Amino acid sequence: MSNIIITDDEPLNIRMAEFVLRKNGYNTISAHSGEECLCAVCGDTDLVLLDLLMPGIDGLQTYERLRSINPQLPVIFLTSAEDSDALEKIKSTGAPLVSKPFRPDTLLSAVRKALSAGK
Repeated sequence: MSNIIITDDEPLNIRMAEFVLRKNGYNTISAHSGEECLCAVCGDTDLVLLDLLMPGIDGLQTYERLRSINPQLPVIFLTSAEDSDALEKIKSTGAPLVSKPFRPDTLLSAVRKALSAGK
């Protein structure tokens, strides 16, 4: 069973992602900030879902720090941002992007693809 960290400063977004992922057999850990995400990452973390816009360190800064911890750890950005500069920055990382609000099948497809690519 895969272990997925869901990082978002909005509790409702975490609950929605947790519901979809747990219903489909994934273990989830919630992190309400980039800092919490970085503290939660461990050797058995298989994937990180990462919001872009958060107080403290934002999603892109968290992504860069995750890369220094484990360059192979798959990350999917979850964002409602429509700012073209922010979206270009995400694209430049090469990490997939799922727009919020997400459809359950869209999230699951992205998760399955990221986990299979990481093997």
